[in-house]
Amino acid sequence: MNYRHSFHAGNSADVVKHSLLIALVRALQLKESALTLIDTHAGCGLYDLNGEEAGRTGEATQGVLRAFADRNPLLNDYRATVEAVNVGAEPTLYPGSPRILTQLLRPQDVLILNEKHPEDAYALRGAMRGTPAAVHERDAYELWLAMLPTRTPRGVVVVDPPYEQTDERARITATLASAHRKWAHGVTVIWYPLKDRAAHLRWKNKLRRLSIPKFLSVEHWLYDSDQPGIYNGAGLFVINPPYVFTQGLLPLLEALRAALAPEGHRGELTSCWLSE
Repeated sequence: MNYRHSFHAGNSADVVKHSLLIALVRALQLKESALTLIDTHAGCGLYDLNGEEAGRTGEATQGVLRAFADRNPLLNDYRATVEAVNVGAEPTLYPGSPRILTQLLRPQDVLILNEKHPEDAYALRGAMRGTPAAVHERDAYELWLAMLPTRTPRGVVVVDPPYEQTDERARITATLASAHRKWAHGVTVIWYPLKDRAAHLRWKNKLRRLSIPKFLSVEHWLYDSDQPGIYNGAGLFVINPPYVFTQGLLPLLEALRAALAPEGHRGELTSCWLSE
């Protein structure tokens, strides 16, 4: 499955991913100690929703535009990060995770971005000009391990690959196992697309066998039953989520489900622990 950020900017997966990422970082920032934020597959950083790639799919109409039409206050923080890069009532630009994380930075925090694709890395440097972010152009999985443990006492690693390679899930599984051995207390967020439940269950079972404590799974299934051969939703794995984040998760998930459910479908947005 090829899931390049530029083709899917602002879709329902982005709304869920970025809403939860904002809530997670905000929860961690309740403590004063510094955070290192690492984005291993950073993409371009900023996307034109009317551009050729995002315009070709038109997925923002079922994502960010729905979130803006639904005025639930639980989505205010998400909407504010999108409004920050736009002029006017309706967004025409969409901030990727790098631009969202930049908005969340405190003076003591550190932001490290990585993008392997040369063209996207060039665009990322332009999008992050004037910010304190460090931008790398390396293999994501090599960088993930090289940056651990973080220099600050606490940190978050965001892993958001395009799933272009057939071994992407295997590399994530192996790298996560190694990363956990180096940095057992760190927070890791792994995004994934959902195509069919059976294949996803097999991967979850492999991850469960890693026996990592505090391993949270959040799944957003758009349709009431699988639609063969198409994108059916997306989810996040979150390792070591803070207590404040998990306590506020269910109301946020329900707000997102209601805002993003396709016409004729209720949708499903749930969370569960893979291990305790």
